[in-house]
Amino acid sequence: MIETRGLRKSFTSRQGREKKVVEAVRGVDLDVAEGEIFGFLGPNGAGKTTTLRMLATLIEPDGGTATIAGADLLSDPGEVRRRIGYVAQGGSTWDESTAREELVLQARLYGVSKADARARAVRVLEGFQLSEYADRKCKTYSGGQRRRVDIALGIIHEPKVVFLDEPTTGLDPQSRAHMWDEVRRLRDEGMTVFITTHYLDEADALCDRISIMDNGIVVASGSPAELKRDISGDIVRVSTPTVASAAEVLGSSSFVTKIETQDDGVRLYVEDGAAAIPLILRALDAASVELGTIELHRPSLDDVFLTKTGRSLRES
Repeated sequence: MIETRGLRKSFTSRQGREKKVVEAVRGVDLDVAEGEIFGFLGPNGAGKTTTLRMLATLIEPDGGTATIAGADLLSDPGEVRRRIGYVAQGGSTWDESTAREELVLQARLYGVSKADARARAVRVLEGFQLSEYADRKCKTYSGGQRRRVDIALGIIHEPKVVFLDEPTTGLDPQSRAHMWDEVRRLRDEGMTVFITTHYLDEADALCDRISIMDNGIVVASGSPAELKRDISGDIVRVSTPTVASAAEVLGSSSFVTKIETQDDGVRLYVEDGAAAIPLILRALDAASVELGTIELHRPSLDDVFLTKTGRSLRES
């Protein structure tokens, strides 16, 4: 449904009298299958939104190729626009209009007849559980309700692909969970959903496959389970005031497959965390290395990001 090769975009910024070229997206390859929820995960400033805006025809790429729902992004952007829906991060509802008015107008802008636009609005309002608020002004809605209206506007013309840019930013946990259900429903109805997010739990729980982006390039792609399986074994984190000593003692241990130093401790990659912890404690005690805390956890998407980039996505 979406295929890109070498997609690039740079911007020129001015610092005093000097111009500086910033490479926001540096050759992105993506393959998104029909009917899946595809996640674009990365920290703010990684290039996610710039990539999304190129795919939605809002800005032109500097290079590369892309096809979306069978239409060529560069040679036929008008056809791309007819086949996609786009929901921006900032929202798109007007305070003084109602959800029903917004939806009917949006459908009409896509050439839908007045009667069909009204019928579609009824169906979408019911699908997003907005019927009881349909004729109230949007300024009276909660953040979660307005976000549901945003997504309803993005799919009222029944696109093949819908792009959602950070759809749950600013929502409370209950509204986020409800939004996840709505996104899954779109997928179940046959729509392809492309979602950008910087929430690790959202990408893990919601997406069929993800690409992790950092500094304008894709550093890893696959299902959340596949990416986490690439980091074999368990991870043990040891905090200590003497990081160098702990790293020296544990780095040569046969049960440690990889070690990473941090400001306040070390991260150890081991085959079996439960079996490794007693060995770690004995090794540190024998070397008189002061121990702070010791933690065992299974690999997460943050560990994938850390392995690929050398830093934590949470910290980024």
